[in-house]
Amino acid sequence: MASKVDTLECVEYDPHPVPHEWFQTGALFIGEIASLVVYHPNEFSFKEDPYQNMFDVPETVTKFYQHILALAFAVNEINENPKILPNVTLGFHIYDSYYDARMTYRTTLEVLFRSHRFVPNYQCDRQKNLMAIIGALGSETSNFMADIISSYKVPQLTYGSFAPQENHITQKPSFFRLVPNETQLYMGIIRLLQYFKWTWVGLLLVDNSSGEHFLQTLEQLFSQYGICSAFIERIPQIAHWDNLEELGNIARNVCLYFKDKKVITFIIYGELLTIPWLRTIIFIRDTGNEKNTPLKKVWIMTTQVDLLLTGHQKGWGLQMFQGAILFTIHSKEIVGFREFIQTMKPYGPQTDGFLKDFWEEAFDCVLPNPNVAMDVDQTCTGEESLESLSGPHFELLMTGHSYSIYNGVYAVAHSLHVMGLSRSKQRANEKGFSTDLQDVQPWQRVKVGWIDPDVPEGEELIIHEDIIVWHSGFNQVMPISLCNDYCHPGNQKKRKEGEKFCCYDCTPCPERKISNQLDMDVCFTCPEDQFPSKEKDECLPKIINFLSYEEPLGITLAFVAVSLSINAALVLAVFIKHKDTPIVKANNRGLTYTLLISLLLCFLSSLLFLGKPGKVTCLLRQTVFGIIFSVAVSCVLAKTITVVIAFMATKPGSSMRKWMGRRQGQSVVLSCSLIQASICTLWLATSPPFPDLDMRSVTGEILVQCNEGSVTMFYCVLGYMGFLAVSSFTVAFLARKLPDSFNEAKFITFSMLVFCSVWLSFVPTYLSTRGKYMVAVEIFSILASSAGLLGCIFTPKCYIIVFRPQQNKREQLIRRMF
Repeated sequence: MASKVDTLECVEYDPHPVPHEWFQTGALFIGEIASLVVYHPNEFSFKEDPYQNMFDVPETVTKFYQHILALAFAVNEINENPKILPNVTLGFHIYDSYYDARMTYRTTLEVLFRSHRFVPNYQCDRQKNLMAIIGALGSETSNFMADIISSYKVPQLTYGSFAPQENHITQKPSFFRLVPNETQLYMGIIRLLQYFKWTWVGLLLVDNSSGEHFLQTLEQLFSQYGICSAFIERIPQIAHWDNLEELGNIARNVCLYFKDKKVITFIIYGELLTIPWLRTIIFIRDTGNEKNTPLKKVWIMTTQVDLLLTGHQKGWGLQMFQGAILFTIHSKEIVGFREFIQTMKPYGPQTDGFLKDFWEEAFDCVLPNPNVAMDVDQTCTGEESLESLSGPHFELLMTGHSYSIYNGVYAVAHSLHVMGLSRSKQRANEKGFSTDLQDVQPWQRVKVGWIDPDVPEGEELIIHEDIIVWHSGFNQVMPISLCNDYCHPGNQKKRKEGEKFCCYDCTPCPERKISNQLDMDVCFTCPEDQFPSKEKDECLPKIINFLSYEEPLGITLAFVAVSLSINAALVLAVFIKHKDTPIVKANNRGLTYTLLISLLLCFLSSLLFLGKPGKVTCLLRQTVFGIIFSVAVSCVLAKTITVVIAFMATKPGSSMRKWMGRRQGQSVVLSCSLIQASICTLWLATSPPFPDLDMRSVTGEILVQCNEGSVTMFYCVLGYMGFLAVSSFTVAFLARKLPDSFNEAKFITFSMLVFCSVWLSFVPTYLSTRGKYMVAVEIFSILASSAGLLGCIFTPKCYIIVFRPQQNKREQLIRRMF
């Protein structure tokens, strides 16, 4: 018995013509799944015709019609260029995805296996040499396509963006991307927020795996770079607006965030129809109580989002998105593309199944239909100008998506050329931005900056702030998007308990610290050569402080020192001139000359303390002053001892006669001076003074001073001088009642009283002052004590020598003595 064999035949039957299809014949084909038509699908299965009753209310995204034209233009250019595919005609076959998974599967199969009666996996009509399929615009639609195309090893070139976590799709051997992934986008957003100091931002993201990955990555970067999300709201994945009840619930949630005046910046991570969805949300808001409240926000949009108008929304303006910043990928204009677009007309024989719906949607008119009665005012003339359409409807300049499609077609063609008409696995790149919103003012879509991944970290963002036109409600002042006002310079942040770190209080900087920028976390200390300003917002250079010859105090002290030096020199000259007179002889001429010379040098030594301290002056001034002053005080002590011995020697039978003579006074001066010289030598040998900068003692000043090296040695020098002075005072005080003619004791007593008073007051005053005033105190002490010795000891003698010469006789001295 013969068995019956079932057969499958291809039947020429087409009960429902495909409404959106563009077929151009050729030896080789490139397919495309476009994203032009949005519809509200009914339930169906593959047993039913999916086209039946699905286009009752179709909506066309007119802006994306350019994607179809870009492929047709590229194919025509290649066919006219004999150097690429000579003697081979390239054709194309274009369908739509309809933004629906089941329809994407169906149209993808139709591109692969087109027959008049659809039978999956069977090629019934003439074999179509399909070299590649370009599509789709959305990552989700591209994934649906890849599920089918990868099984047949046909190259798929997608021109939509892909998040990094979707690598399981992009790693398929037949899957190629024409644009990079989103890794650079994340840092671009961070750098943009940092540039404008927007730290309190809202997030609107699509409710799918890509949106979740975007959220996780961005929030991690937010925490790292000091930015906070004020709220997170998820956008429905399919941006239809037929369920008004559901849409109203979402609108109420989103509009709550619109009321928050602190949240000025919104980051939108969505899909192609997110903007129409968001504009619908805002429309619902405007129909409620918020109708008269202007929505002033800054919108930051990612590469997947596009400003476009669809369906019943096309009458709405885009003023709400004025000042929006869109991240795009580079594009450029292609010569001849604008003219090619302008040749498209709706009348005449058409193979383009998309043109009719595009034309009617774009110009809000109806093409004539002989079977339907029509209003003349609604009829399309066919002469409508594409240049009259605004950017959100349609663009004459090649957009980034179109540029990617154009490059994709050329990549396939060049691969075929190189491989000898073999299948292509070449990828291209680049996508860009759209321009020219003509009917919305002052809205502009212009290129305001770019991200350069090849520059050092932190410098990736290049932006031209001067050409950004913000929302008119901001009065062209850069918007501020913060949880609270900036902490101005002079203050630092103080975190609020229970709040995100972007919400904080501001506290003034502590003493000696500043903050010179907005929102500084911690105030910092100025460099040592600078000091904080009164407002604690900048570091000012410190003044170099030392006792200069040019300032009034320095001039005054120098003048006094020189004047006293001249006086000492004049007294010395008087005593030398009258050296043979009794009053000069009676008081030990040698000690008198030594004392006057030492006082002269004391006055001059004070000049070492003036001017900017140097290495030599620091080494000399204290030691020179100490030794000279010790000589002077030693002379006073020797004179006092001489007076005492002289009177004791005049008594009968006194043994003090042997101690009288010049050697006794010279021995006292020499021995006392050598002790001080030894102390100074030890000081210089162990820890000598040196120039030093004191930057902390006085606010706003750098004290240039001599560091004494060893403070102990310094006070040893002063202490030894004090010991000599007290000794001189004690001896002089005991001898004060001796006869006047030979007696200097009372004058020495008074002079040493002045000397000791000056230096006793010097110590606390010296320790309580800083800088040049400390130096001035020491100079004053030197001059005052030296002047006390000069005036108290020598003024009475000079008066007698100059003005009472008759008293400067031996008889007068002897008479007074007895």
